[in-house]
Amino acid sequence: MNSDAEMSSDEVQDLPTGLVYHADYLLHDPGPGHPECPARLRAIIDHLERVSLWGALRLIQPEPAPEAAIVRVHPKAYLRGLEQAAAEAPTYLDADTPISRDSYRVALLAAGGVLAAVAAVMAGRVRSAFVAVRPPGHHALPDRAMGFCLLNNVAIAARHLQAAHGLKRVLIVDWDVHHGNGTQAIFYEDASVLYFSTHQYPFYPGTGGEGERGRGDGLGTTVNAPLPAGSGDAEILAAFREHLVPAAETFRPDFVLISAGFDAHHADPLANLRVTGAGYAQLTAIVTGLADRFAAGRVVSVLEGGYSLQALPHAVEAHVRALAAAKGEDR
Repeated sequence: MNSDAEMSSDEVQDLPTGLVYHADYLLHDPGPGHPECPARLRAIIDHLERVSLWGALRLIQPEPAPEAAIVRVHPKAYLRGLEQAAAEAPTYLDADTPISRDSYRVALLAAGGVLAAVAAVMAGRVRSAFVAVRPPGHHALPDRAMGFCLLNNVAIAARHLQAAHGLKRVLIVDWDVHHGNGTQAIFYEDASVLYFSTHQYPFYPGTGGEGERGRGDGLGTTVNAPLPAGSGDAEILAAFREHLVPAAETFRPDFVLISAGFDAHHADPLANLRVTGAGYAQLTAIVTGLADRFAAGRVVSVLEGGYSLQALPHAVEAHVRALAAAKGEDR
């Protein structure tokens, strides 16, 4: 295989879509009745096998993220605190975020799964990848777990792309129904990462207003498109076309990361947006179109929320099929 810079458009189009998954992701146990449960991933994987998508994707094996990659985002003291909390588990890190004895190790493996997907895309082994991990990450602040999240998986990946792969500009697209306050905070003063979010507003965690646009060098590279309860496909697609597309055209990213929460689905029990599976496919097509134009088609999508065990697998299927349908510069 040629290097990324040398691959022709035909070679890029022929690359498969990758899937990151590990059975140990099921070992993070928030306890009975918690919505961020292992059954979420079991439902996704069982469904992908049932609809014959599993065999069409290239499985990428994750390894625990090295501490050197994580500390670009989270201080060592925070990691030691998480490790100690897991040793003393079960306990809660905040009102919503329980931790079990395996949680710290699984969180390292989750972050490592995103890094493995990035490596596979950068090496030209896959064109794009979906990372089916838990615990999720976009609420995690540098020194604080919250909202079911321990480590900020997409932020760790963005910093790794810059430090280890030499890329200058990373776009993070977050369509989870809850605003990714952790990701926003990490990059709020950083002009090298464009953070775009659609989310129900006002809603948990209370951030994500239109006026939150970054600070200092990062002014303008935070773009929030809050949506009122009841919004559906038409409203979220309009937000992408009216706000994401022009921001990305100005920013011209070298790589695209997606915080792919599926809790904006109309059947999700934790929120009040009305997005459909077809809507997620259309959002994916917009993002892959931007990646084709500016980032050599390079996209890694990372699971965040999504809590209906019936709706989540179908929404993921629509998303993954749209990732796989991307055809490069000639799509």
